[in-house]
Amino acid sequence: MVAADLAPSAAVKVFSAGAAACVAELATFPLDTAKVRLQIQGESRTSLEGQRAKYRGVVGTIFTMVKTEGPGSVYNGLVAGLHRQMTFASVRIGLYDTLKQFYSGGSETVGLASRLLAGCTTGAMAVAFAQPTDVVKVRFQAQVHLPESTSVARYSSTIDAYKTIARDEGFKGLWKGCLPNITRNAIVNCSELVTYDIIKELLLQSKLMTDTMPCHFTAGFAAGFCTTIVASPVDVVKTRFMNSVPGQYSSATKCAVTMLMREGPTAFYKGFMPSFLRLGSWNIVMFVSYEQIKRTVKEFQHQFPT
Repeated sequence: MVAADLAPSAAVKVFSAGAAACVAELATFPLDTAKVRLQIQGESRTSLEGQRAKYRGVVGTIFTMVKTEGPGSVYNGLVAGLHRQMTFASVRIGLYDTLKQFYSGGSETVGLASRLLAGCTTGAMAVAFAQPTDVVKVRFQAQVHLPESTSVARYSSTIDAYKTIARDEGFKGLWKGCLPNITRNAIVNCSELVTYDIIKELLLQSKLMTDTMPCHFTAGFAAGFCTTIVASPVDVVKTRFMNSVPGQYSSATKCAVTMLMREGPTAFYKGFMPSFLRLGSWNIVMFVSYEQIKRTVKEFQHQFPT
């Protein structure tokens, strides 16, 4: 039996997904930070009263942050981001194939319904594990701390953020925005994993590509594009709600209504370009890394069987 014939176990997929997601996070985190800054821009009344927008475009946002806050500002929240990927991606991506087979009853032909159910299930499960890490990541990315300023940053460290949120907002503060996040991740997971799954399958079945890096790159890019289109509105609401101070919004729905009334429908697509650049590049790096890590582990298993 050759290494390629060895089907990776669920444990291998969970490990590979977490590791690949961390690689993708490191590569694309500045784009995510720019996306968050653009999404929350317009929250305050001052920015709605004719004041010139501070951040303009992806490159402009990153340049402004580096210039005013220092180069490290684009990696604010990276530790929490890595915490998130190690827990979140491991579950939602690593367990997808297992649940897909479960919903299809082990059939060799897996229908769209089984894929969508698997994506929704693993997305919801992942939020249950990783929500506090997502809250802390968003808070750090939104936090502006000027080098010459004497003001104290909202949080001094990742651990301090976890402790401060739990102390000031209660245990439920760490799960703030959980419902919109479940909604978002059900959408993201279905768009991302199902699109990748189907595109890759079609490319292989049509023999346009083999199961190699170009195929993984193409399917990953398609997954990122589709995901950005359908998930951006929920993502903006999630970011605004998670970053809000206690009492600013009574619910995620109230947050969405407030955005619509104050800023109009286009507010739901704020930060669209960095979202696309982020999700497109993140999906490419993640899926290419995921496939390579899985293959490496399979080869290791073949060389050193238990």
